[in-house]
Formats: sequence, structure tokens, C-alpha cells
Amino acid sequence: MSALLKEPARIATPEMHTEYGPKLVAPLPGPRAQKIVAEDESLMSPSYTRSYPLVVKRGYGCRIEDVDGNEFLDFTAGIAVNSTGHCHPEVVQAVQNQAAKLIHMSGTDFYYDLMPQVAARLSAVAPMPGPHRFYFGNSGAEAVECAMKLARYHTGRQSIISFFGSFHGRTMGALSLTGSKIQQKRRFGPFVPGITHIRYPYSYRGCSGGVEAEETLGLACARFIEETLFKTTLPPEEVAAIFVEPIQGEGGYVVPPNVFLEEIRCICDRYGILMVADEIQSGAGRTGKWWAIEHSGVQPDIVCIAKGIASGMPLGICMAKANIMNWVPGSHASTFGGNPISLAATLATMDIIEREALANVATVGTAAIARLSKWVEKYELVGDVRGRGLMIGVEIVENKQSRKQAGLLRERIVDLAFERGLLLLGCGENTIRLCPPLIVTQQEMDVALDILEECIALAPRS
Repeated sequence: MSALLKEPARIATPEMHTEYGPKLVAPLPGPRAQKIVAEDESLMSPSYTRSYPLVVKRGYGCRIEDVDGNEFLDFTAGIAVNSTGHCHPEVVQAVQNQAAKLIHMSGTDFYYDLMPQVAARLSAVAPMPGPHRFYFGNSGAEAVECAMKLARYHTGRQSIISFFGSFHGRTMGALSLTGSKIQQKRRFGPFVPGITHIRYPYSYRGCSGGVEAEETLGLACARFIEETLFKTTLPPEEVAAIFVEPIQGEGGYVVPPNVFLEEIRCICDRYGILMVADEIQSGAGRTGKWWAIEHSGVQPDIVCIAKGIASGMPLGICMAKANIMNWVPGSHASTFGGNPISLAATLATMDIIEREALANVATVGTAAIARLSKWVEKYELVGDVRGRGLMIGVEIVENKQSRKQAGLLRERIVDLAFERGLLLLGCGENTIRLCPPLIVTQQEMDVALDILEECIALAPRS
């Protein structure tokens, strides 16, 4: 828990009350927030990772209002979930209309038209050629669990390759694939057998710089599979799938060179291995394309979808080529998966993304990355800026020479931003992630970056 809970932050000054910026009217945390945090800490699981004492009352657009009347700019989007912003009126209307007609009947045992409607819409924007088939669950972890089971079922093989730095979820199968933070795995073993982790091409920490060096690193990481694993410890004919994030999310918003994904695809093709793209955080328009893997031109066999696809309603989706999803009735199912309300929200979300959000991500995201990239030269503690669209990471280091990870300094920047009305989250050991709603305006982005820059300048001496 942040020290802010013990020592309320300053009251906002008049100049902070801008049309597009936050509006802070009470100390942080305020009296109502403090009361709720205390109640929460006495009742809720201590496994939750709260960064600072934000107690939410309501949200709209890119804004969150807390229980004491403070208004924040939200650049977390509920961990990249609220893709169309908080309570987008079209999503709200779709949810309300559907709730008045049908809340639940379980698509596992019965039929309703929303399931094929959403499947058809997703098939039309799939990153691989059809026909496709779909499984609906409730979360990203469930989508990953489905993909793991499907890969083993379809291929008849048991082994799976994943990557260090990856995050695929916290249920036992998804956690077995995850290679992000040791605390996520501590005291939970033994894990699902047959998982091998290898290095992911983290260019800032793996090469001296430049496109050629990045491509060399990308090829080396991918070719390690064929040149080392398959010759020493892992028979290729026993590998069912390679699970890969086209951009690592929790691992630090790490963007691999395209040749890495291209080579993974080639290896999969040579040995009859399925390529599974985990697009849970990077998909649904977050990078300016429907799916982050589209930037590389690589076509996966299976795609895991969740987070932003339903604007905050619970939905996890496993999308596969139709010939791959060839299991028989009873092989896999979910009582609540494909809930009618979540599917109605998905249709509204896809309308908004197609109509305006994709173009907005390209425009606002490109301008943001251009501005942020200048900070690498301007500030000693900004080691790297990377990302695509509105999936942007700012890596914080002690100094540029050592590139030593400065996790505590990153946390201080996040706290300072909260004090000034900007909501941020970290990822990886020392990276700040920027993942605002896809409908964020240029003015809101400008205000947010102004605040973040102020916090970066203040952090070393605060």
C-alpha cells in the first residue's frame, strides 16, 4: 500500500482545474476513501496489488471520480479493459437493453443469437484466414486455459513453449505458462507439466541498439527453439503449441522485432506446432490495428482475446481456425461464458472501435510516442520509450549508462501522478504503462503527458 494512505496529498491548486485535466477538491485519500480502504483491508484478500488508495465511485469517458469528489484522468482503463472509456453511452444502452430481455441461459447447453453474431463479427476481423470457430469464457485466463487444452487435444502432443516475461493469467494452466514475476508463482507448485520457458527479445536489455541489432536478437531468441531446445531437451514432435504475446504486457510493454514473430511462425509450420497469440492486453484495437500481431503480418492459429473486447463486461474468447477447434461435445465448456449481457456489450464495443477508435489510436498514439521519445535524451532516468498505438511503456532507470532498473523510482512517479490526478500503473520491474481508453482525446493526452513529465522531473529529488 502506498504511503499516501498515511499522509494525505495536497489539495489541488486552481491552475489544476482545466477543462481537460483532473479536478482535485479534497485530500488524497479523502475521509470517505480512508474509511473504505480500512474496511477493505479488514475483509478482502491481501493478495490484491493496490498501487495507491483510489476508491472509485463512478467513471465516464477517460475520467474517474472517487468517493470524495476528486476527478482523475484515467490512463489505466481498468488495466486496458475499458477500451471505449468508462460507461460509454452506447455500451450502457446495449447492456441495459439486453438486461431487460435475457441475463443468462448458458450457451453451453442452449442457443441464443448473440453468440453467432459476435463470432461472425470477430471472424470478419480475424488476423488469420477463416473459417473460424469460437469459444466464449469469462476472462483472459479462461481463454488461455481453453487454448492450452485445445492445442493438446488437436495435436495429441503434450509440451508447450512459452517465454520469460510473459503473463497469461493466474489459474493453474495459465500460471504455468506465465514467466513474469516470482511472487505470482511462489508456493503454488507443482505446475502443469510440459511447459518450457525461453527468452523473449527485450531489445533495450538485450542489444546495444539499432534495427539490425534488434532483428539479430529477435532471430536468436526464436532460433534457440530449433537450434538448441529441439536438439537437446525437447523433441519437436511432442510440442503442441508456442504461446506468445505479440507485445508483452505485464512483462514491461516489450515490443519484439517483427522477424521474431515471423521466425516463430516458420518454426511452427516446419514441425506442425500451433502458434497461439495472446492478444488479451494488446488486442481489440489497442495498438491501432485490431490485433497487435497484424503489425508483423504473421498469421497465428489460435488467438486469446479478453480485456478491451467488451468494455468492462467479463468475456474471454478463444478464436481458432475451424479445423483446429475439432473437439467433440463435452470436451470443454463454461456455465457463464458468452453471457448475453457481455456479448451485447461486445457488439457495441466493436461498433465504436471500428467507427472511431482505431483511427483515434493511430493519431493520438503516434503523437504521444513522438513526444515521449524525446524524453530519453531529456531525462537521465528515462531509459526507453516503446509501444504501438495506445500501448506505451516508459522504462525508468537509475541512469542511462548502467540501465539499472529503478523500480522504486517508478513507483514514486506513479504516486506523484496520483497526487496530481493522473492514474497510472506499472508493468515489468520498472516500466510505466500508458494504456488510456481508445477514445482519449488529444487534449486529454497532452494534459496527462504534462503531468507525467512534471512527475518525472520531480521524482529524483522528492
